[in-house]
Formats: sequence, structure tokens, C-alpha cells
Amino acid sequence: MSTTVKSFNFHVPWEGLYGFSQAMQVGDTVYISGQLAHDAEGNFVGEGDFDAQMKATLENLDKVLAHFGASRLQVVETTVLVVGLREHFNAAAAAHARYFGDHRPTSTTFGVVELALPAQLVEIGAVVRLDIGS
Repeated sequence: MSTTVKSFNFHVPWEGLYGFSQAMQVGDTVYISGQLAHDAEGNFVGEGDFDAQMKATLENLDKVLAHFGASRLQVVETTVLVVGLREHFNAAAAAHARYFGDHRPTSTTFGVVELALPAQLVEIGAVVRLDIGS
């Protein structure tokens, strides 16, 4: 028996440059690469505004979930990377809690010195199980 493997990309420049996919579905599990604040053309959004970056990052996470027919309720794990964690922890925690509502996936938050793009303040990766109720 063969396992289904599917990938998803936004077709933004850094996917080819770095050589990665935004997400990979392997069987009933979707592994989502760290999402960040960019628009449909790949332009970074929210420079200097943590809340705007968090909002755009979660919107991009929603787009990846939608591609796989998944919902937030099927996210089982998130990894959140934050530049300036002491300054932005409360805002990150509040946005994460609002995004998931009563659903509580596992989550690990890391404070980092910098991320891939110079103005980037947040990145969020996730693991999704398609075989659990949405």
C-alpha cells in the first residue's frame, strides 16, 4: 500500500530559493512550514507592526489549511518563533488563543534573534491531522 503525498506552495520567490514546500501531506498528516506575513504576490506586510504580522501570518496558515480541506480544529501542534519574545509574548499568546478559540493544540514558542526576512517578527509552523473531526 502506498502513502499519499501531496505538497502545496504559494509560488513566492523564497520557496525555490530555499528549496521547500509550504506544506506536505503524508497520509492523514499535514506538516506546515513556518508561515509569515506576506501577501499573495509574496510582498512582506506589516513591517514594524507585530500585530499586523501575526494577523497576516495566521491568514496564510488559514490558506494552507483550506488547500487541504482542513480546519483549525484539526491542528494538533504549532511552533511559534518570535523576535523580541519578551516584548511580544502577550500579543502572540493572545492572537494564538483567539485564532484557536476553545481548541487547544500543543504549542511551543521560541524567542529568536532573527528570522529569514530582516523585518520579520513572527513565524508559525503547524502539524495537522486530517483524520480527526473538524
